[in-house]
Amino acid sequence: MSDRVTITEVGLRDGLQNQPVPVATADKLRLAGLLLDAGLTSLEVTSFVSPKAVPQLADAEALLAGLPARAGVDYMALVPNMRGYERGTAAGARAVALVLSATETLNRRNINMSLDQARAVCREVIGRAKAEGVFVRAYVAAACACPYEGQTPLARVVALTEEMVAAGADQVAIADTIGAGNPAQIRDIVTALAGGVGTDRLALHLHDTRGLALAMAWAGLEAGIRRFDAAFGGLGGCPFAPGAAGNLATEDLVFMLSEAGIETGIDWRRLFDAVALAETLLDRPLGGRMAAWWRQAQAKEAQAKEAARQEMPA
Repeated sequence: MSDRVTITEVGLRDGLQNQPVPVATADKLRLAGLLLDAGLTSLEVTSFVSPKAVPQLADAEALLAGLPARAGVDYMALVPNMRGYERGTAAGARAVALVLSATETLNRRNINMSLDQARAVCREVIGRAKAEGVFVRAYVAAACACPYEGQTPLARVVALTEEMVAAGADQVAIADTIGAGNPAQIRDIVTALAGGVGTDRLALHLHDTRGLALAMAWAGLEAGIRRFDAAFGGLGGCPFAPGAAGNLATEDLVFMLSEAGIETGIDWRRLFDAVALAETLLDRPLGGRMAAWWRQAQAKEAQAKEAARQEMPA
């Protein structure tokens, strides 16, 4: 298994949208720069939602305007509806993402729409985006389970994904929004979709609520997925989905793939520069499951260097 994997960094949007400590636009731009320096080329950076609903992302226009233009780097913004799409594209977004929850209740709690209404809005925005040459991704959220309705039927996930592809979505992200899935479930979802829409258009968006996100990513990889979402430091959580914990940590995913000989173009060591800055900004410890090991290894290396320095003749 040696195919290249693309990782979309969602920490600036999904990671910061639910943090109790607000992060200034200038600091978000600093984080973005560190992520780019680590090798990331696909970033979901903000959301054009109501500032009242998600005040942490009220600076969407300013952030998008301040991001550095780099060859081969794609910035994506989440838009909840046509109004959000118009705000986003007016601000310069050339790639947008929509969220379609797979259950009736989560749609009503999240965007105050029925599932059928949400489907119609997604189709409308996708159609306009394609007409205007804007890349569009659709999330099928709560694909494994809903915080209100329990496990999501596989047939519904398949039907909604196929509907978004038929509407013209360039990409569909299968999202385990609350981290309630398992590797076998991911395998079944991807297998069911592979024969219809194929895996080229699919991505996996995984949360690590129960510690299974890496195992689920590997199951998706074995089933043919080559695009994953992740958030540096394991940041994440959804203000509209009770129980949603942090995302799969980017450093964990990149490290696992690197150890397995799978190329991502990302230096997992340099990701810790962004993690360290975020820890300072948010005033709390961050980091994926391998963070403690890496920090211990760094400390031992520093101690060894200091001991060697002291032993050198004056």
